[in-house]
Amino acid sequence: MTSYEPKNNHAHESISSFKDIEHEQERGSYKSEDLHTVEPIAGEPPLANTFSHDPAVSIRSVEPAPDGGLQAWTQVAMAHLTVFSTWGWVTSYGVFQEYYRTSLGLDPSAISWIGSVQIFLLFFLGTFSGRALDAGLFRPVYLAGTAMQLLGIFSMSAATKYWQLFLSQGLCIGIAGGLQFCPVMSLVSTYFVKKRSFAIGFVTIGSCTGGIVFPIVVQQLLPRIGFPWTVRVCGFLMLFTNILCNLVFRTRLPPRKAGPIIEWSSFKEPTYVLYCAGMFFNFWGLYFAFFYVGSYGRNVIGMNYNDSIDLLLTMVGVGFLWRLLPNYLSDRLGAINVMLPFTILCGIMMFAWVGVHSKASLFVFAAIYGSGSAGLQSMFPAGLSSLTTDLKKTGVRLGMGFTIVSFACLTGPPLAGALISHDHGHYLPAQVWAGTSFLLGASLLFAARTAKVGLHLRQKFESIVFQQQFLTSVYRIS
Repeated sequence: MTSYEPKNNHAHESISSFKDIEHEQERGSYKSEDLHTVEPIAGEPPLANTFSHDPAVSIRSVEPAPDGGLQAWTQVAMAHLTVFSTWGWVTSYGVFQEYYRTSLGLDPSAISWIGSVQIFLLFFLGTFSGRALDAGLFRPVYLAGTAMQLLGIFSMSAATKYWQLFLSQGLCIGIAGGLQFCPVMSLVSTYFVKKRSFAIGFVTIGSCTGGIVFPIVVQQLLPRIGFPWTVRVCGFLMLFTNILCNLVFRTRLPPRKAGPIIEWSSFKEPTYVLYCAGMFFNFWGLYFAFFYVGSYGRNVIGMNYNDSIDLLLTMVGVGFLWRLLPNYLSDRLGAINVMLPFTILCGIMMFAWVGVHSKASLFVFAAIYGSGSAGLQSMFPAGLSSLTTDLKKTGVRLGMGFTIVSFACLTGPPLAGALISHDHGHYLPAQVWAGTSFLLGASLLFAARTAKVGLHLRQKFESIVFQQQFLTSVYRIS
């Protein structure tokens, strides 16, 4: 392994392993900012090359990240607005599920394809668009995303048929999210080092902000002004956020060549394969409740439309806390150790959903499941990065993991809808399927952890370097 000597008056020895780095960190002689000032030992490649394949890492910069200041925090605010109009809109899809079923007479499975395609494209395209910042293409890619988002939302307002909704809301808006989300997260990561975790955490909360604002807009306006103008109001909100973001965003680093997209040797590592398989099953059932909890409240319990929207707001709103706290704990307990309880909680709540037959208990379910799912989503990239021993491959392996998960997001909600339709509107088969999927995912995560560190329950997955690498990652979930 390559050794590096920190520029620090208290550190005179070269650090040759992750354990040495962690030991130095504990002694206070090795600090996170040293990553920006280290020099290679003679004959070794420069540190910038070690990280050159990760589009989120800005260590090659000749100047250290400002780690604050007006411009840096302005970029954070604009990134929050981007996540507001991308993940926030996707998270709100459940408000349209019941409306499409009743107004268009569509099958629940067919309706779910619109929402699942949005999530699929946001994940899948992010693998490629996340490199736009490094290639010097941030502005044209973001502008293309802006155009696709506005085309999609205003075309959606005039849609009256399923294929029109699929093209506008599913494809156009999904492509827009894929073009905007990852480059923005990459941009923010170049401005921060010590405060990067908090900055990125504030950005990702945009999914909760949008996930509350858009459903409230639909809830209040749909009965009064109808579907077309309700969607146009949402479109004007997106227009405002996009204009502001395009005017204010500023890249900080010069372009550099992007690295490979696929690193096939990763699939020879049992730990990596088990982790990706586990997260596939977790995300397979994850969005079922977000898409169908409102329909369940109306069709099974007899709630009115406003109450069904409040259910979704409850499920999304609890994410404000549970998208930040797990990341704080992971630095101390380890990413996989924190993720496992949230995964198991989601599985238990899916089975508990079978016994929910009242309005009050359904709200309790929404709050608890929303907490578990928020923690699971926020910890996905942290766990994935902890499996990477060669830091220059972290960005590639994160992108591969996101691509795998994107197919779970694409097929999960439609499969749930098909199970509901096949059982004549009963949710039991879908609930059992989703609960089983979560528990299988938890089992595979535990197997991945065991393959890495054995059965030592208190052993952490990642070293200090892995934690630093995670904090620079662009791949945070909403």
